[in-house]
Amino acid sequence: MALTGKNIRQLRSLAHHLNPTIIIGKGDVNDGTVEQANAALEAHELIKCSVLDTSSLDVREAANELAERCGAEVVQVIGRKFSIYRETSRDDVEKIKLD
Repeated sequence: MALTGKNIRQLRSLAHHLNPTIIIGKGDVNDGTVEQANAALEAHELIKCSVLDTSSLDVREAANELAERCGAEVVQVIGRKFSIYRETSRDDVEKIKLD
């Protein structure tokens, strides 16, 4: 699902207030990180991630790799943080209504 400019602006404003739930360190984007991100995306749809200095990936590379492995879209990359979005398949979670 490709996000429109309007969708991205809406998601960026929602992501601004989030704390990082996934932290990528020297292990880079491994299976455990992908598993955690998938669980967080199913529960929240929009998550913020942080990349530590010890990671061999730069922030954009980490964001793209994690989003690709999770089937998500990169919403924003700022400094050492990025946010990704994927619509949840769960019915018990309040979904983000995109304009």
